[in-house]
Amino acid sequence: MADNGIISILADTGPLTGAQLVERTGMNVFPLWQSCRKNPSIRLFSAARRFLRLDRTVAGYARLSPSIRREFLTYTHVGLDSQIDALAARTEAFRLETKQISQTKQEIARECVVSALELLTDRDRILEKACFLIAGDVVYDMSHTVPRPEKSTGEMVRGSDLDIVVVAEDGLNPEYVRAFDAAFHKRKHRLLVNDREEIDYLIKSMSRVREQLKFDIFSSMVACKILDESRLLHGNPAVFRDVKDMLVECRIPEKLKSLEEQAAASRDLAENQLLDVRAEGDQSEYYNLFYTHAEEDEIY
Repeated sequence: MADNGIISILADTGPLTGAQLVERTGMNVFPLWQSCRKNPSIRLFSAARRFLRLDRTVAGYARLSPSIRREFLTYTHVGLDSQIDALAARTEAFRLETKQISQTKQEIARECVVSALELLTDRDRILEKACFLIAGDVVYDMSHTVPRPEKSTGEMVRGSDLDIVVVAEDGLNPEYVRAFDAAFHKRKHRLLVNDREEIDYLIKSMSRVREQLKFDIFSSMVACKILDESRLLHGNPAVFRDVKDMLVECRIPEKLKSLEEQAAASRDLAENQLLDVRAEGDQSEYYNLFYTHAEEDEIY
């Protein structure tokens, strides 16, 4: 479709998200993104908050999330110069909606933890010796409900998953940990089947955290990044503070900041380069920042 066709659609409908514009035009995402970015009469307002992801497929591991494609489809409103006020209003409304989705998902995560603990006779000891953290899209107020396939089954779930990490002091009885793991796994499965919400969780000891603070291999880098961004969901705040203090002592926030700056520079360069790529089949070295294999972290 020529640019005039895109402009005609926007004039009739008012501002649309990238996904809505794909549906209206019938165009593939990449050439549509190029057309919208290049045409001076078309304006793009993004509600996205970009943040660091670590990705094995990217040189240096660092990229920004959401990907260029996901930001355009889900978080960007497209309109015309004459629709600036409507663009600004819709973008702000979407930003508030995304924040509310994130808050709702965080409460779902907390309720799952609490309900699993309620089944255990030793829950007070667990709450004394452990903290329950949430990370991922939720902590950046960037959760969405766009259907996507769940990693293990391929069944569709409601947008962003819930990343939960449990950190337990070394002195916590392993039997208590196993009991919580079993109870929480059942709660996770029920949530997936009944509500199509996906939880990805991991339980680790404080000793394991100390080992990962070496920040020397990819899995440790991801683990540190998730701990750094995490919020306290439930459990003992003192254990949570200990984790955060350890991160600072090992200069993890500084290392992650450097990676984020690297990712931002790569993103700017990629967007400029991709505007000149003639077709989706062209092999640009930056093409993997447009189409990423996944928008979620593995947790380690």
